Amino acid sequence: MDVSNQIIKQAEDLFLRYGLKSVTMDDIARKLGISKKTLYQYVDNKSDLVSKIMLAHIAEEKALMEEVHKNSGDAIEEMLLIGRSAIQQLRKLTPTLVYDLQKYYQNIWLLIQKLHQDHGQQMIRENIERGKQQGVYRPDINADILAKMYVMSSFSLVNEDLFPLKSYNKEKLFIEFIRYHIHGIASQKGLQLYYKHMEAIKSNADIK
Repeated sequence: MDVSNQIIKQAEDLFLRYGLKSVTMDDIARKLGISKKTLYQYVDNKSDLVSKIMLAHIAEEKALMEEVHKNSGDAIEEMLLIGRSAIQQLRKLTPTLVYDLQKYYQNIWLLIQKLHQDHGQQMIRENIERGKQQGVYRPDINADILAKMYVMSSFSLVNEDLFPLKSYNKEKLFIEFIRYHIHGIASQKGLQLYYKHMEAIKSNADIK
């Protein structure tokens, strides 16, 4: 791993643990065992570092989704794997991190939302078209409209005003969201396949 990637990884670990606001560039340099002067050879400032971390995270997420698409046997299985991946990502996304992004790095937060929106809509649209071709989704549904509805609804799951963490478990929220989505678009064949997949992974703690 090169120095730039090490900086991103170590800084991300600190931000996830303590939040963006409380972690200083001195803390990051100390964690890496380098001087702050050396750190600034790779990043312009803290905002630049936060941006690099978030962009790296999205690139990693896209690569993971490509693997999910290649390794899934059908659209239903792909959707469940997407859900499991999303749950794993939600475990990392602390309320403090989201709050700090929204308050102190609003431009970065808006960019991340836009990138997630664009990639998410494409991914779900392709999944819906795949499912229609396989006969596991209803043929009369509009992939473009439903992909946009899915992505915009998914953003609400991390909205503290709608679903405060003290009252709602993020993982359970997403499980219900995936279940709601599949039941809304699946054909009878698709529902049978859904229950078959759920039976196969019922011992998995992520999706029940």
